[in-house]
Amino acid sequence: MKRTQSNCDAVGEKLMPVINLNNCGGKEDCVPACPYDVLEMRKITPEDRLTLNLKGKIKTFFKPKKAYVTDSSMCHACGICVQVCPERAIKLIKIDKN
Repeated sequence: MKRTQSNCDAVGEKLMPVINLNNCGGKEDCVPACPYDVLEMRKITPEDRLTLNLKGKIKTFFKPKKAYVTDSSMCHACGICVQVCPERAIKLIKIDKN
């Protein structure tokens, strides 16, 4: 069952999505699932490539595109992206507003 905007909790700015680029396989399931257009697929940056472990480098060799957060302030913390990611590369983390 696909969730829609009406199912999401409007708690944006308390939680934000974080992508583990080592786990992301670029399968793109998260991008169309997000009702708020918070995620996009794009080629991994040279800076991010330097931070990858061996697993991440191998995945990137086959799929050079990764999921990136475009604007975390648009996130409503509904968790749809977390649910649809087949590689469990997305987590919602709490933002410290202090």
